[in-house]
Amino acid sequence: MSARLEVADIFRDYGQEYRRRHSLSDQQRRVMHAIEVCRTAALGGHLWVCDQCHAEVNVYNSCGNRHCPKCQALDKEKWIEARARDLLPVEYFHPVFTVPDTLHPFFRANQKALYDMLFLASREALQQIGADPKHLGARIGGIGVLHTWGSDMSFHPHTHFIVPGGGLSPDRKRWIACPPKFLLPVEVLSEVFRGKFIDFLKHAHRTSQLQLYGDLEEYRHPVRFDDLISELYAKSWVVYCKPPFAGPEKVLEYLARYTHRVAISNERLIEIDDDHVVFRFKDYAKGSIWRPRRLSAEEFIRRFLQHVLPRRFIRIRYFGLLANRCRKENLERACTLLNAEPPEPAGPEDETRLEMFERITGADPTRCPKCGQGRLKHSREFPRPGSWAPSARAPP
Repeated sequence: MSARLEVADIFRDYGQEYRRRHSLSDQQRRVMHAIEVCRTAALGGHLWVCDQCHAEVNVYNSCGNRHCPKCQALDKEKWIEARARDLLPVEYFHPVFTVPDTLHPFFRANQKALYDMLFLASREALQQIGADPKHLGARIGGIGVLHTWGSDMSFHPHTHFIVPGGGLSPDRKRWIACPPKFLLPVEVLSEVFRGKFIDFLKHAHRTSQLQLYGDLEEYRHPVRFDDLISELYAKSWVVYCKPPFAGPEKVLEYLARYTHRVAISNERLIEIDDDHVVFRFKDYAKGSIWRPRRLSAEEFIRRFLQHVLPRRFIRIRYFGLLANRCRKENLERACTLLNAEPPEPAGPEDETRLEMFERITGADPTRCPKCGQGRLKHSREFPRPGSWAPSARAPP
């Protein structure tokens, strides 16, 4: 049985030629390199020996890069556990904010600035409409996650939010619940979101904060930029709110799928055929069915790299009731008003990653994979070698 295909294999086989033919940012080069060497001898590792059959097992270090399909699984579970302690006994909603594709070239050229605008405009729209007495009249909050891709790795920047169905009254003396299965009117959210984003965009243009080169250079002229603004106002900006989750378990299931996701997982890769990559994607235009998509290796790499985020960019953000600076206090107040148990304290701080892995997965990572009976004991650490060849295949 052949080894499962990974993004790392595609990068190792075609990445060197791609780098030669294309101009990449430093961050894109770092991400490619990290994925190529992840869990290989290039990063060093540890030797473990079975105390029964004496088999030796090499465990290579992970790259830890947030764009790597193989990394962060344990960090994701740890994050989800922390969020599980924050759940309130109310309905949870899933609003999604998207921008017109007219703006996609501006996003590509100004990633950090426009991703920040997208977060800020969608968050403020939720808070403004939530606080309006004509709608809910409460201080709401939630978690926002940035996604930049569609299922086929096309460029599609949008924000997902997880929002409790209600909020604290202005005087913090009442919990104001939203109507069953309804959070806020999406038509109003769309208009407010559009207005806020365009205001931010106009300010950035007025203060020369936008990078406008190549095909975007014409928008340096105020008249041409005003034409763009008029075009954006004329469009309907898509905001929708999925039906509420069916209980806290479904909220966590969503968190597990979305918060630490990368552009494509290794599980969706099918094969490399004649310098083309075949992978599964969900075709929403045809009833959300899974279908195969075939791209040249070059196009596959291009699509993957366009979703590399700016360095240190925060893609999971909290707002309102769940803002970091006041989350604990607000959750305790909400629990009191809802007659619910307060959030549980965090798990043991001295828990090792191996202990956490076994507790979460139920699998013992020290069980010998050869004999299935013995325990693996750490023998020694071996350092990273002094050099690395990009074409080197990962060890079995």
